[in-house]
Amino acid sequence: MPNTFGSKLETAFSNYGQLCVGIDPHEELLLDWGLPVSAHGVREFGLKVLEASVGRVGIIKPQVSFFERFGSKGFAALEEIAQQAAKTDLVVIMDAKRGDIGTTMSAYYEAWLGKQSTLPCAALTVSPYLGFDSLSEVMASAVERGKGLFVLSATSNPEGASLQKATNAGTTVAAEIFGRLNEVNQITAGPNDRLGSFGAVVGATLNLLGFGLGAIQTATPQVKTPILAPGFGAQGAELGDISRLFGEGADSVIASVSRSVLQAGPAGLHLAIDVAKRELQDGLMAG
Repeated sequence: MPNTFGSKLETAFSNYGQLCVGIDPHEELLLDWGLPVSAHGVREFGLKVLEASVGRVGIIKPQVSFFERFGSKGFAALEEIAQQAAKTDLVVIMDAKRGDIGTTMSAYYEAWLGKQSTLPCAALTVSPYLGFDSLSEVMASAVERGKGLFVLSATSNPEGASLQKATNAGTTVAAEIFGRLNEVNQITAGPNDRLGSFGAVVGATLNLLGFGLGAIQTATPQVKTPILAPGFGAQGAELGDISRLFGEGADSVIASVSRSVLQAGPAGLHLAIDVAKRELQDGLMAG
């Protein structure tokens, strides 16, 4: 059996820290970088971010939608970026937020995490809102291949709050998802794993107590559920506040930044990443 995704993530943390650089070629950023709003533009953008990330961070997160908008040429650009990243020690999380049932979900798995995938990555973001158990077969397949999933739990967009804060027998939907992930991780983790292979997406800008997730700040299970936390930087959360925001869970957080470093442009990207890394490390040391 291959190494678990949790062990790969822990290696990335140990070697490079917990910062994740998002590859998000917004139209405005493409123009700011002097690139065309086209498949060629997102290809050049992605390759430049990849080059700046190698040796600085251990994790990158391409946002699939910005490539998908350009059809087959956009996907070809993403394939090239993914295949180049596969030659490095980067952990690639594809942010595609897929979710369905039965054979359809299995097809999504094959497209992104399967043996024949042309988009090599270590993990995929998925939605549990067709029922958490709709992910069961994909989770089993991911364990066999040493792959991971990041499941939407509490997202930073305000439209999600009414659903994610809804309660069932006193437990919020967000907390139920996080709790199920904790259970799965205790069962599927390797004997020496500190981190599970199945993470939760939890916005860094949120009040965790309001979503029923205050336990993240105090609980210390044997195997921790990784947290993919967007919202740092341009969305308002400060990297230096990571310990205050996540408490005892801070050492399992992947702190994702995109616009706050990407807006530095190709010439300033290397320095912007280094600055973000220092801010995050200072925040973790303060905890």
